[in-house]
Parts: sequence; structure tokens; C-alpha cells
Amino acid sequence: MTRATAVRAVLAVAVLLVSVFITLTMSPRLGLDLQGGTRIVLQARDTATVEADRETTDRTLEVLRQRIDSLGVSEPTLTRSGEDRIIVELPDVQDPRQAAEVIGRTAQLTFHAVEGPGTEKPEEETPDGKTPDGEPSDGKTPDPDTVPDPDRLTLPDEQGRLLALGEPRLSGAGVEDAKAAFDAQGGAGWAVSLEFRKGAGQDWKKLTGEAACHPAGDDRRRVAIVLDEKVISSPQVDPSVGCRAGLPSGATQITGSFSADEARDLALLVKGGALPVPVEIVEQRTVGPTLGAAAIDASAQAALIGAAATALFITVVYRLFGALAAVALGAYGVISYAALVALGVTLTLPGLAGFVLAIGMAVDANVLVFERAREECADRPKRSLRSALTTGFQKAWSAVADSNATTLIAAGLLFFLGSGPVKGFGVTLAIGVVASMFSALVIARALTEIAANSRFVGDYRNVNGIARPGAVRTWLVRKDPKLFRNPARWLVVSAALVAVAVAGIVVRGVDLGVEFTGGRLVEYSTSRPVDVETARDSIAAAGFGDAEVTTAGDGDLSVRTGKLDNDGEHALRAALAEEGGETTKVRDELIGPSLGDELRRNALIALGVAVAVQLAYLAVRFRWTFAVASVVAMVHDVILVVGAFAWLGRPVDGIFLAALLTVIGYSVNDSVVVFDRVRELWGANRRTPLDTIARRAVLQTVPRTVNTGMGALFILAALAVLGGDSLADFALALLIGIVVGTWSSVFTAVPGALALERSAKAPPPPAPGKGKGTPRGKARAARRDPLDNGARV
Repeated sequence: MTRATAVRAVLAVAVLLVSVFITLTMSPRLGLDLQGGTRIVLQARDTATVEADRETTDRTLEVLRQRIDSLGVSEPTLTRSGEDRIIVELPDVQDPRQAAEVIGRTAQLTFHAVEGPGTEKPEEETPDGKTPDGEPSDGKTPDPDTVPDPDRLTLPDEQGRLLALGEPRLSGAGVEDAKAAFDAQGGAGWAVSLEFRKGAGQDWKKLTGEAACHPAGDDRRRVAIVLDEKVISSPQVDPSVGCRAGLPSGATQITGSFSADEARDLALLVKGGALPVPVEIVEQRTVGPTLGAAAIDASAQAALIGAAATALFITVVYRLFGALAAVALGAYGVISYAALVALGVTLTLPGLAGFVLAIGMAVDANVLVFERAREECADRPKRSLRSALTTGFQKAWSAVADSNATTLIAAGLLFFLGSGPVKGFGVTLAIGVVASMFSALVIARALTEIAANSRFVGDYRNVNGIARPGAVRTWLVRKDPKLFRNPARWLVVSAALVAVAVAGIVVRGVDLGVEFTGGRLVEYSTSRPVDVETARDSIAAAGFGDAEVTTAGDGDLSVRTGKLDNDGEHALRAALAEEGGETTKVRDELIGPSLGDELRRNALIALGVAVAVQLAYLAVRFRWTFAVASVVAMVHDVILVVGAFAWLGRPVDGIFLAALLTVIGYSVNDSVVVFDRVRELWGANRRTPLDTIARRAVLQTVPRTVNTGMGALFILAALAVLGGDSLADFALALLIGIVVGTWSSVFTAVPGALALERSAKAPPPPAPGKGKGTPRGKARAARRDPLDNGARV
């Protein structure tokens, strides 16, 4: 065992031990879409005097935090998003009506002097001589002396008597604290004790001192406490308080025949005070705990089945070395999971799908290395197995690095341009890429190098799996199909496929999800089966005639409407319960129209940025003709996936966008592997026609493309079958994307590059080891066998 192998082995064991320890001792953070709960996104709005900037939004967040903490929700999370948005996550909250009401109320609390009894405003007459209620007018002209001042605030007190109130003397912002308590000694029942800030305490003392100058029983001895233009209490100042003396801060109670809940809610709102700026609910999502648990179980089953199928496949193809790669694949799963837990990443439903998908894609680097090692053994049959394997790792490095870099770019775009749970998919995908690199280049390499040093493995070439070429490669070499004799015909086929996809988009249209259109989508589970027509009739009878009703999952009902508040949703659920018995809300998504427009716009921006960034990266790493051809193939794949969903009538939402950006990364990944081989072969054979070079490169890389794609297909097929509605569309989009991506990397990208090269004037790339400024001696050293120390006799 060489020193480098020993270092890799020790590092692999150390990382695995730490990962196992983390896995056994720490629990993952589950997002609301997996553990169940409510997620509310608030948009701060400008007022005539206050701008909704970062500072005011932070102050609003703190006020909301105090309110939500008093609701008793377990581990609520409040964060600012951007300059003027607040994200509120409430675990285990299934009915968001109370939370939304408490969050959205502005709690305009004011304290007024009572100026005397109030009088009703005179009824206005309509042109036909009747009151607005339709009653005949008495025809009398009101006395000017009894007409109330229209500018004076007149509100009913707790008993319904009108009171004339003066100007607000202080606001709820001056309240330091408010507590609900039961006054057993005084017999007042539940009351709310107030404590004022320093300056507001003086205003309160002055207000109550002025009221105390009036005789007991006089309305003017009262102080009205008004919450959102409603008198919640108008107590008399105690007779013991002298004129101009007033009540000191800390000695004030609000009474008013409150129940325990009313007193607590009042204390909460008073303590929270007025929000610095008003807020509007632009997004609200509720997920039932059963849906999240089902998604976790389905993903776990899909991961086990897909990983087992992938491990069996690579073991059959690469025998012993494939089995060792399967062991490294298991280690990858432990390491990536531990990294997610240790970094405190919130695992969302798309993120969970990304974690499962990355298991299938983690074999990519091993497949690239093993195929390269097979080529080395085929070119030099007498060389040692260890030497061929080492050369395979070295020659596969550029393709491994470039393909993983393009996937990391896609993950970064998902994180920075995605919204909500889609960001979690980007994080798990990025962690998966890094972990797969470690498992392939450290763990799998250490295991295979140790095995390659064994005489038994070296002598029996049918055992190790790389000493002989694979069946697919052998068949392709024997047939040697002339793939690119006429590359234009492949471009015509690709153009025809794009035309079919565009026809689907135009004819059938794209079914944009509620996330992009705005509105509300609620999924219900009923105890008794209810067909769609019956449910539609019941909902229409309840006043929701424009609602769209479809089936979802195992007999569940999905209801999609335009604008629908929480009270309306409660009424809609009650209407379904009349036919279906006990009705449980499984999933609830509310998206405001402004946010829907923004998400739709951001989705288009994300796709545009993805194309531009991938083009820039490829242009730096490859020739511009290769870069343009790869991006054309990528756009081809995107159009085909969207067109397929249009023809199938499947919804296009945020999770679909995550799948689409992943398809972009996968498509470029495949093209990178092919063009990396074209660059290498062309540099070594500068006088050979490019179409011949391209044909050889494709035939040499097809085994890698097929074997890697099979690993991802096993996982995605399991997700599509077991994942239910929440993951089926995601898996379907990626299944279509992988198939068309494999096709386009060969029959769109390569013919496109050949067509562009005919008009390009750039010379062929330099031969390996003969780049610009590379000394001749170093070039020879670069081509030397890695186990050759250079000694000669």
C-alpha cells in the first residue's frame, strides 16, 4: 500500500466515523412541508408617513415576534426576507385563522378623554324622501343645536351607550407591558394590567387627573380605551383619585367582563402595540402532518430501492470494483446526511427529493474513472491493474471536475433564485455533489487501490471488472456506426421534436400552478368517498361556484379558487364535510396575485441566468463552438420537458422549476463529458477530420452516459411510483429530462458543434501536455506512467 493510499484510507475512516456519530446523535431539522405546520409570508406596505424599508421591517418583525410568542406556538421562526418581507413559520399549526388574525391586526390602541354622552348622526334622506334603510322620513328638520359635531369621534361603550370622545392623548406605543391576570380579591374577574413607558406615564397621569376633576358618575370622569375604533373599556377614575393628581404608571387595570382568552388576546395586542407599518399576507401554506410523514416514508423507500438497484447494476457491470463503488455509495449516503444535519440545513420536501436523487447521480465519477481504466487496459494489455486504475483517475479528473462544476452552478441558481422550499433542494444538491466527489475520489479510490494490489484480483481479469472492455463498448467498436456522416439530419430530428413540444405549449397551454398565478389551492381528505361532481355541487351551493375541483392522491379532493380568505376556506371545508363526513385539510397554499406575478417573473429570470452562466462557464473551459452547441442542446431539453408537461396536462410550479434547473445541469454535464473527450482526441490527432474525432468520442463516452443515467433512472422511477402526488411530478420531469438530455448531448450538441466548426477559423486544440508555454520536458513528464520513476539502464 502506497503512502497516498494509506492517507486516503485513514481520511475515509475518520470522516465515516464522524458521520456515523453525527447520524446517531443528532436529528435533522425538518421543514414545515415535512413536519406539518403553517408558513406565512408577509409583505410590509408603505404608509403616507412611513416607508417600509429594512429598519421598519425589522421593528415590525420584533412586534410580531412578541405577539406570536404569546400564542404558545412551539418553536416559531420569524425571519426577514429581502428588504420588506417577513417569513413566519408555525410548526404544528393546522388552522391558521387565529394566527393570521393576530399577525395581521395593526392594534391601533389609543386613550381618550370622554367629553360626555354621544348622539347619533341624523339619518340622511334619499331623493324619494326615505331613509337609507328604506323607512319613510318623519319630515322633521333636526335642531342645529342637537346635531353632533361630525369631526368628533363618537363610539358606543361596552354597554352600547354612545360616548363623545376627545382627541387621542396617547397611543399603544407608550405601553411598556400588559399582563392578563384574574383579580380574585377585587371581584373584577379577568383584567389586564398596564405599565407605561416614562413619557407616556406622565401623559396617562395627566389624562386621569383631568378626568378626576368631574363628579363621580359623570361620563366625563371616564377614560375610554379604544382598540381599532372600538371601545374595549371606559372605566371611571376611582373616587380616591384627586383632581389633577392622576393615576401613576403601573397602577392601571383594564376591566370589562373579559373571559380568560379575551384578556390574554387583549394583553397580547396591547403589548405588541401598533405595527410600524401595515403588513399583508402574500403567501400562506399549510401542510398536514400526515402528508409530511408520508413523503418521508416514500422518499426513504425510494432511496433504499433505488440505491439497491443502482448498487446491483454497477456491481454487475464492473464486478468487484463495482461492488467497492457500491460500498462507497453507501458511505456517500451517510456522509451527505451527516453534513445536512451538522450544518443545520432545514430539510424540505424538494430537498429530500434532491438528497435521494443525488444518490443515483453519485456513481457518475466512479463510472468515468472505471471506463477510463478500461480504455487503458485495452490499449496496453500488459500494464498492471494498479497503473491502469491510477491513469484512469488522472485522465477522468477534468471531466469529473467540469461535470460537477456545472451541477454546482445549477444548485447555486436554485438557492439564490428559488423561493421557499426550492432553496432547500439547491442546498442538498450542492452538499450531495461535494460528498459524491469525496466518496469517489477518496473512499472508492482507496478501496479500489487496495484491491488492485492483490495478486488474485490482478491475475483474474474477469473478477476486477476493468481489465476487459464492457459489452456495450465492444459492440460499438465492432459496429463502428458512422453517426455524423450527415450531422444535419440529427439537427432536423431535434428541430422536429422541439416543434412538437412548442405545439403542445401553444395548443394545450401550460398549466401554471397556483404559485405562479396567485389564488388558493387546498387539498382535503374525507372519511367517506366523495366524487368530483358531488363535491363541486356542494361547494357551488356554499357560494364557491368558480372553484375548480379535481382528485388528488388516494381519493383526496383538490380545490383551487381565486381569492379566498381563511373564513372562506373554513366554510368551504364545512360544505365538503356535509357530503364526505370528517374532512381533514392535507395541504393548503395561498399565493397573493402580486407574489404570483413576481414568482413567475423570477422563474423566467432564473432560466435566463442559468443559460447565461452555463454558457459563460463552458466558453471559458471549452471552445466557443462547443459552448454554444451545449447551450443549444440545453435549451432544447428545457423546451421538450415543458412541452411534455403541456401535452400531459401536468402542473408547472416551483418544484417543477427546481426539476427544470436540475435538468439544465444534467444536460450540460453530459455534453461536458463528450466535449472533454473530443478536445482530448482532437488535440492528439490534429489532422484527423473532426467528424471522425466526434464519432470516436461519442462511442467512447456512451458507456459512461448510459451507466450513469441508469443510476439516476432507478432512483427517479422509485420516486415516481412511491412518491405520491407531491414527488411524482418532480420525478417525472427529471425522468423526461434525463432521457432527452442523454439524446441531446450526442445528437444535438455534437452535430451543432460540427456545424459551427465549419465556419470557425480557430485551430484545433493543443495536444495534451503541449499547451501554450509548456516546456518539452514537462510534457514528457506529464505523459509518463504514474508508477514509472524515470530510471533507465
